[in-house]
Amino acid sequence: MTKVDFYEVLSVSRDASDQELKTAYRKLAMQYHPDRNPGDAAAEEKFKECSEAYQVLSDADKRAAYDRYGHAAFNGSSSGNGGGPFGGGGFGNAQDLGDIFGDLFGEMFNMGGSGRGGHASRVQRGRDLRYDLTLEFEEAAFGVEREIKIRRSEVCPDCHGNGAARGKQPVTCTQCGGRGQQRFQQGFFSVARTCSVCGGTGTLIVDPCATCVGETRVQTEHKILVKVPAGVEQDTRIRYQGEGEAGKFGGPSGDLYVVLNVKAHKFFERDGDDLHCVMPISYPQAALGTDLEIQTLEGVETLKIPEGVQSGREFKLRGKGVPHLNERGKGDLIVEIRVQTPTKLNRHQKDLLRELGETMQVENTPTSRGILDKVKEMFN
Repeated sequence: MTKVDFYEVLSVSRDASDQELKTAYRKLAMQYHPDRNPGDAAAEEKFKECSEAYQVLSDADKRAAYDRYGHAAFNGSSSGNGGGPFGGGGFGNAQDLGDIFGDLFGEMFNMGGSGRGGHASRVQRGRDLRYDLTLEFEEAAFGVEREIKIRRSEVCPDCHGNGAARGKQPVTCTQCGGRGQQRFQQGFFSVARTCSVCGGTGTLIVDPCATCVGETRVQTEHKILVKVPAGVEQDTRIRYQGEGEAGKFGGPSGDLYVVLNVKAHKFFERDGDDLHCVMPISYPQAALGTDLEIQTLEGVETLKIPEGVQSGREFKLRGKGVPHLNERGKGDLIVEIRVQTPTKLNRHQKDLLRELGETMQVENTPTSRGILDKVKEMFN
């Protein structure tokens, strides 16, 4: 059975952040969890499917491999444990449940108020960045290295990311006592909500850093050498892990996505790794045959045109197309012959054509397109 794209399974875009992935997965997991759908095989299958998708996409290395090779990157087994992040399809323990549903129901589904406690995590992953890079047609075909400049947030060098002035430290939030959450009792459940004063961090910055003004990060200009491999196409994305904006409170940096825009060639059209072009020739060249000099991406090649060639016939120059991406070999160059009919003739040329016409008889009677195509094939 063909596997559904993991991004479609979670109903997220391909550039979704870690938090967007977690939110989407949590929603689906709650909907299809076996405990909520006892005896429903379809729901159980949906739960396994979304769990498998989340385990791959929430892991930076697995996600990078999946973005590049799809399901083939895992040889038919994406998670390796047969049941996504929860093992066999059900929640393996209370820790898993708290990680996925903690921000909905607080610290845990606490019966009578007992739970694991602790403040909300301050760690925040940095945002992903996008850079649009325009290439010449030949640069995309043969590869190129380009140095680009991006502006991004980096950890403040003075406070090292804690937001406090030099020699100072954030202080414990008095509203939540440093837990980052305020607990409320609702029937059997003990529900914890994010502290409105500290925003869930459990601390407050009383003396902010003069450099970042308590924001923990500063904007800087950064140079990156982009290595474009041979054979890339329009809208190809190159991912540079950790080159996005810095995370907050020790969180990991986001990623940088370089999106390629390839300029059109003046006469080549690309179809996969093959190139196509049209070569006009005169009627005498078509009738008598000729040798044509064809410009390829790597130089000039000679193409031998046989006598009696028909307009529309294609000739293939093997290995003169675009290199295969990350593989050996190249595509082909396909040249279509177009016989041009002259629109302006002088008197001498007209006389010669009339003389030629008297020696060549063609029955000007209607025929079907199928027969006409067969006649063309006889000359090709």
